[in-house]
Amino acid sequence: MTDENREPEGAPGDGAPEGQQPESEFIAAEGPDVETSLTDADEAFLDGAGDMPAESAGAQQEDEHLADLRRVSAEYANYRRRTEREREAIKERATGDAARAILPVLDDLDRAEAHGDLAEGGPLTAIAQKLRAAGGRLGLVPFGEKGEAFDPHQHDAIFQRESADATAPTISDVVERGYRIGDTVIRAAKVVVETPAG
Repeated sequence: MTDENREPEGAPGDGAPEGQQPESEFIAAEGPDVETSLTDADEAFLDGAGDMPAESAGAQQEDEHLADLRRVSAEYANYRRRTEREREAIKERATGDAARAILPVLDDLDRAEAHGDLAEGGPLTAIAQKLRAAGGRLGLVPFGEKGEAFDPHQHDAIFQRESADATAPTISDVVERGYRIGDTVIRAAKVVVETPAG
């Protein structure tokens, strides 16, 4: 091969595969590093990306406000229920105090009735009816009757005796009737109790 047919050094075919430029030419073609400016579209995209955390922070803040509102609403509902319960308890106590003041009079009326002093048409009959009606308006409900089963939560056994006829503790006599207002026992009934023998 003559010198004329030999390819010059550094020619495209020298040491590089066919179809590729040598490395030096590639670097030259790329050019120096140049800072490029952002287009309007790029800036809009970046602005939108910057807004994402703010939107998510706003949603989180809304969730926190909603949770606070729910908590305050629940606290208010509990406060209102508690206040209503306390008001009812205060009302029952005040009514109970007023009712206790007339219990001795009602006891006297029961004794008078047991002795036949409250016969129909008698002078005390109208007074007894009015007093018992006043107690009823206060919500006063009497309890404790002969023959009832003995309940230690409502009855105060002042005397107890065995009986062959009793199959369970039973009230055989009522010394003083008990009274309640609603579920509150104002006074337990004083009773005599018969219990099974043996």
